Amino acid sequence: MHPIPAGLHGRAFTVDEAIGLGLTRRALQGARFAMLRPGVYRTAATLPTPRVHVEAARLVLPPSVAVSHTTALRVRGLELGPLWPLHFSMHGGPEINCRGIVVHRRQAPLNVTRRDGVPVLGPRRTFVDAATVLSLRDLLVAGDWLVASGEVDLLDLRAYVITSHLDGVRRARRIAPLVREGVASVMESRVRWDLHVAGLPEPEVNVDIVDDRGRWLARGDLVFRRWKVLVEYDGWQHERDAAQRQWDHLRREQLEAAGWRLVVITIEDMMHPGTVVARVRQALNQAA
Repeated sequence: MHPIPAGLHGRAFTVDEAIGLGLTRRALQGARFAMLRPGVYRTAATLPTPRVHVEAARLVLPPSVAVSHTTALRVRGLELGPLWPLHFSMHGGPEINCRGIVVHRRQAPLNVTRRDGVPVLGPRRTFVDAATVLSLRDLLVAGDWLVASGEVDLLDLRAYVITSHLDGVRRARRIAPLVREGVASVMESRVRWDLHVAGLPEPEVNVDIVDDRGRWLARGDLVFRRWKVLVEYDGWQHERDAAQRQWDHLRREQLEAAGWRLVVITIEDMMHPGTVVARVRQALNQAA
């Protein structure tokens, strides 16, 4: 049995490339390989990640295509929205029909950057393109994440949506004013959207909390300073150790002693956003 060439591991490759490295078509039909799409394979040990699927798609598409929309978000590191179909864009060109792929033909030349060698549309354009695919809630997630990760400047993003005339820009213009700097998690963005839709005041995002004497108490996720209400997302998936539990206990005692109310949101709570909103509303009303 011919060994698998080292260069084929961890990525997608074509039949012709495999044959050029000494494999046969019959070998590719064996258990050591898996077909990603006609004429494109991976080794069985290579996980079919979104990145590998993008590589496989690029092997059957014209070289001028660039990753776009929610697929561009995934290439940048944010898994948001459905994986399929994969989205690509190109300037002009023929209509392309490939299973599981949408190629958007653009009239104007595209601003293409590269992410680990993969051509991808810029973050501002990606935000607007994603507006045609995502819910408004998830579009806020995308905007917060692009800013927090340093992909785009907040003011630059807002200016771009004002001056652009692209598909999705109306939805993008609705969300861009709500995007904030310093958002630390996807769940924080989603809670902020739920509170916004419910008409509650906007919280500060990831700011320091001090007591009346100026002593630091905590850094809060979503802070309603006027009401002394702190909303935090608890993303722990495993039991804390004794030291962490003690720290959490003391931290909460200090906040409560300073007159703060703490609303803790878990992953289970996020399945019922109406309940989350009701809890925050109640805390604000009790503090009024």
